[in-house]
Amino acid sequence: MNKPDLVAAAATAAGVDKKIVEKVLDATLATITGALAAQEEVKLVGFGIFSARNRPARTGRNPATGAPIKIAASVAPAFVASALLKTAIASKAAPKKVKR
Repeated sequence: MNKPDLVAAAATAAGVDKKIVEKVLDATLATITGALAAQEEVKLVGFGIFSARNRPARTGRNPATGAPIKIAASVAPAFVASALLKTAIASKAAPKKVKR
């Protein structure tokens, strides 16, 4: 499922216009991105937790030559699914795809 599919499915499920859903989705994603950039967690009860994880600097290997290289420290996004989401996926109880 891509973004237009998600917008269409959510608009159908909520009974609202696709343009409204797209604005809300864009605002939600921007808010989550801003919170992660500020090193804050975003907890969505029943869905999961988005967070930013610090990766320390480390030494890696150049796959072509095998020579050691330094990999800089970085921050990476992470997501941990809630137990409810895991159960829904495992039991295939997730909502079925909305037909358009």
